[in-house]
Amino acid sequence: MRIAFYSPLKSPNHPVPSGDRLMARLLISALERAGHEVQLASELRAFIREPTADALADLSRAAEAEKDRIAAQWRASGPPDIWFCYHLYYKAPDLIGPALARDFGIAYLTAEASYSDRRNSGHWTQLQDHVLDAVRLADVNICLTERDRDGLAAAAPDARMTLLPPFLDPALMLERQPRPEAGRLITVAMMRPGDKMLSYGMLAEALARLTHLPWTLSIVGDGPQAADVCPLFSRFEPDRIVWHGEKAAEEIADLLSASSVYLWPGCGEAFGLAYLEAQAAGLPVVAQAVAGVPSVVVDDRTGLLTPPDDIDAYAQAIERLLTDADLRSRLASGARAFVADERSIERAAVRLAEILDQYAKRIKL
Repeated sequence: MRIAFYSPLKSPNHPVPSGDRLMARLLISALERAGHEVQLASELRAFIREPTADALADLSRAAEAEKDRIAAQWRASGPPDIWFCYHLYYKAPDLIGPALARDFGIAYLTAEASYSDRRNSGHWTQLQDHVLDAVRLADVNICLTERDRDGLAAAAPDARMTLLPPFLDPALMLERQPRPEAGRLITVAMMRPGDKMLSYGMLAEALARLTHLPWTLSIVGDGPQAADVCPLFSRFEPDRIVWHGEKAAEEIADLLSASSVYLWPGCGEAFGLAYLEAQAAGLPVVAQAVAGVPSVVVDDRTGLLTPPDDIDAYAQAIERLLTDADLRSRLASGARAFVADERSIERAAVRLAEILDQYAKRIKL
């Protein structure tokens, strides 16, 4: 099948690394492994930080121009079988695909669409309406977490939905033999405003309760809030914290393989592919049971999940893994097996093939 892929939040070719960019690339790769031909339909970024009238008008004009360009191309060479839109939500709606799907009579699919009633105010309401239109039109909405599925079902109960658990290509991690150093903790996360800063703050507060134990923390990541992250950890002895900055995938795999526990509270995380990467490397995770985190970390099997916003509980979970070698080893083995057996890109390719066969009814074979 010929698939036109579109990611309104961030193109898979975007220069800045992120979980969104990685997930877009993983979906394309999984679809190709399932035997489909995937082409990037558009690189228009439909992200709106603040929905002013001018911003909405500019985006609408850009989307219309893209629709005209793509339609002319399809009239000349033939349309694809499917328009596949990844990660549309109120700040990044799909303003291109629904109209093209209707005009050309092709299947329309979404992955990781989300909807929040809390955003139904002001200009956001207009963008929310675009999201609902796409969700209702879709032959199927592929949900990566039950949380997203429940949100869509509440807003559009007649919409078609199915689950595809978050996944990754674990090859880089699995080809390295874990060699954990006792007490070596690690986190890998961008440094940006909002939930990321909240997680960094919670992590620093939790570790401040554990200075009676021997540990070091490797911090891998960079971003616009780097100058604000560093002071959070200034209370610790200099040799406790190792700043690595932004690293390539191979370097991150090496660092993970040499560590013993992966830490990231996960405030507001949609799910977090970094958790899967760490578990594939053989690290148990300590995170909060919040948002989409439980979809990628299984409590007492691949890591420890603590109640939301409970810094004491989070610190205690870290202490358990620092002081109980048998527990750490059991969870480490469970984490690596979980990703290899249940969350690999090969497994996802099989699931995607099943989904397309079942739901894409308007495909012209």
